[in-house]
Amino acid sequence: MSDCLFCKIVAKEIPAKIVLENEHTVAFRDINPGAPTHVLVVPRRHVINLSDEGADAELLGQVMSAARDVAKKEGLTDYRIAINNGAGVGQSVFHLHVHVLAGRAMSWPPG
Repeated sequence: MSDCLFCKIVAKEIPAKIVLENEHTVAFRDINPGAPTHVLVVPRRHVINLSDEGADAELLGQVMSAARDVAKKEGLTDYRIAINNGAGVGQSVFHLHVHVLAGRAMSWPPG
């Protein structure tokens, strides 16, 4: 999508601190981190969120595998994975993305 921030990062039209990339995903540091380690993992293919029909099992598996690989690369053993699905719960960029958060104590429930 031409106006999607994350699509522009995937296309390297906007710079980002890339942590990991592969054929299906790109992972980069969040510019407004909520934890000492805060990496976003996005599919290369534009999918709005988990409710999008394009968010099939294969794509979701690729994103979650990449999130695991980011954690391993960052040397994390304790980390949180979060996905916001819709504006009402905090999704602000409408391209599916997984937050990999670590480096501080986190409370439960989140929010």
